[in-house]
Amino acid sequence: MKMIDLTYSPVDIQRLLASTHHDPFAFLGPHRLPDGRWVVRVFQPRAESVKVVLHPRGEIEAPRVHSAGLFEAIFESNGRPSYVLEIAYADGTPVWRHPDPYSYGPLFGELDLHLFAEGNHHRLYDEFGAQVREIGGIRGVSFAVWAPNARRVSVVGDFNHWDGRVHPMRRLLGCGVWEIFLPGLPVGSHYKFEILDARNNVRLKGDPFAFFSQNGKQTASIVYDLGNYVWADDEWMEKRAKSKPYEEPMSIYEVHLGSWQWIAEEGRPMSYLELADRLIPYAVEMGFTHLELMPVAEHPFVGSWGYQITGYFSPTSRFGPPDDFRQFVDRCHQAGLGVILDWVPGHFPKDEHGLARFDGTALYEHADPRQGEHSDWGTLIFNYGRNEVRNFLIANGLYWLDQFHIDGLRVDAVASMLYLDYSRKPGQWVPNAYGGRENLEAVAFLKRFNEVAYQSYPGVVTIAEESTSWPGVSRPTYTGGLGFGMKWNMGWMHDTLKYFSFDPIFRRFHQGMLTFSMMYAYSEHFVMPLSHDEVVHGKGSLINKMPGDEWQKFANLRLLFAYQWMHPGRKLIFQGSEFAQVREWDHDRSLDWHLTNEPRHLGITRLLQQLNHLYRHHPALHELEDSYDGFEWIDFSDSDNSVLAFMRKPRAESAGAHRLVVVLNFTPVPRLGYRMGFPSPGGYTEVLNTDATEYGGSGVGNAGFVQTEPIRWHRFDHSAPITLPPLAAIAFLCPGQTAPPVEEAAAEAGAVIDLPMIGA
Repeated sequence: MKMIDLTYSPVDIQRLLASTHHDPFAFLGPHRLPDGRWVVRVFQPRAESVKVVLHPRGEIEAPRVHSAGLFEAIFESNGRPSYVLEIAYADGTPVWRHPDPYSYGPLFGELDLHLFAEGNHHRLYDEFGAQVREIGGIRGVSFAVWAPNARRVSVVGDFNHWDGRVHPMRRLLGCGVWEIFLPGLPVGSHYKFEILDARNNVRLKGDPFAFFSQNGKQTASIVYDLGNYVWADDEWMEKRAKSKPYEEPMSIYEVHLGSWQWIAEEGRPMSYLELADRLIPYAVEMGFTHLELMPVAEHPFVGSWGYQITGYFSPTSRFGPPDDFRQFVDRCHQAGLGVILDWVPGHFPKDEHGLARFDGTALYEHADPRQGEHSDWGTLIFNYGRNEVRNFLIANGLYWLDQFHIDGLRVDAVASMLYLDYSRKPGQWVPNAYGGRENLEAVAFLKRFNEVAYQSYPGVVTIAEESTSWPGVSRPTYTGGLGFGMKWNMGWMHDTLKYFSFDPIFRRFHQGMLTFSMMYAYSEHFVMPLSHDEVVHGKGSLINKMPGDEWQKFANLRLLFAYQWMHPGRKLIFQGSEFAQVREWDHDRSLDWHLTNEPRHLGITRLLQQLNHLYRHHPALHELEDSYDGFEWIDFSDSDNSVLAFMRKPRAESAGAHRLVVVLNFTPVPRLGYRMGFPSPGGYTEVLNTDATEYGGSGVGNAGFVQTEPIRWHRFDHSAPITLPPLAAIAFLCPGQTAPPVEEAAAEAGAVIDLPMIGA
């Protein structure tokens, strides 16, 4: 026994028991003794017995050499021994028979570590976190985590009774990465990282790279194998790579998965697969081109709507495992729907199991609260100047594009990233190196991310939620822009909703709020959003923002949607708006689908379907969204009548495509014999009338057709007296269009809609 005791230093066992050993691989596992023999040390506090099964010599009993659970086997071997451990437990746990985790060398390659340190490893998700691997014919899980200021890191879980003494990890010098391979560990194991910081505080952290995580108050990471799913969207992906996003229609239905529709009898939200059965056919029937999902990444607080993320690489387990979410995206693609995901690289919450002070220091965030905290949101700001943090975020964005075939990322709260003084008073922020308010590191990060995303995944789109006048948000980085593909037009949204809030009798004084958007409409590639932010926090639903009695409210909402769809720019509305949900959005409740049984609400739905049909099938409405060539005012000066008129035009070379004349009446007064100039002589088909009875209107209109006269008006040589319905938009197709009559077009758009679970 004395000889066995001499094989290790008492200091080593003390450090091991105290979980402070700086290099557990130098103590545990196989080691050659000075006399040429080999010793295998195993620390298993719960073990009753340990055997070392040598190949090909057979098994050797490893005596317990310390009461805390240290076992040793000493034997002769001509070279480094090949063996497995056989560990029996007194509590009835099945015998564990696998190779020794401490017999494996380093797993990280030098190139991986180098790229990570300089911020250029775009596939970090292939190396960090819990990776299901096969090493030397043995299947298991390798764990890796970045914690450069930790004294010790252990992987703990349901496989070792959450005991940080059992599986301390190897530190790779120079980069702060800790790693270990646990052979035989099954998929589905729950785990965390136990971190001993420089002040001897123990922190239990979720895996920043976990592919699957618990949600809510349960915060463990879960081992998951992403290598099993077989995609069936090859046709979509090939088509996407050849797409021209600035010339193609983009009509976006924004969805919060947890509140779109519930299983009423069970009182719960739908799963990913249930949503695939209901949401996808509904969005297709409505004519949307894309779904935009509010953040899907794991978040503990439902009330954050997903914008306070702790599991950046984990689709939330609230609705199913990651492969179920993959199947949801796959089925979207097979149905012809793109999927845009809200992405939140601007801030993260302070939850103890998350990224905050991950290794006891401000690792992912700034240490100075003037740089590292969002006081408005109670969250922390990423340190974009740190290579490893920037790499974490870039790899995360690419991960969703790569592993989940996401078609676009809408980047949340970009303005808060761009400005150091965002929502801060003087003295509460730190200027940049040049004394300015611009966050130069965040700018560099956004530019780099956009460059890599567009280079790596042709056909994807990145969209900025940016509310300031920062120049070139959606312009290429080589021209000085930020490199986004598109930008939310927040100015249009604010001005439009403000205008519509006025009683129509006062709108004559505010017509410039509508026409102003055309002054800057082509400065960016815009998305026109009426998003979730406009129907929550006391702002009221869209229908309740509209003035007037019930009839006028619905007429105004129909007019608002028509104005949005006819205006240059891609379209976005939030769930429930398409049937005029009356109450504010509540993330804890299903939408009020029973409203679609009521004619006026169903009329809004039918109108949105028709607007999508017109938008998608008429090149004039989408080919030149970002060009002066696609829009021409006919009359913006008739403020006394609150009437606007304009043309939407396709590319000159588009075969069979013709112009549309759009006229909008923002008052409840029908105007008979209102003379309108038209660009060419002939008969004009009325392809849209939001006052049509099938939409819940009064049926005032032009009987589907007007004929021009050789009377000069609005600088055109031909004009016609038209009827302007009250609070309505009408659109005419210029002569020569080879299209079905308006009645057939409406039928093609789907006048009768198969709504999901009406009355549920």
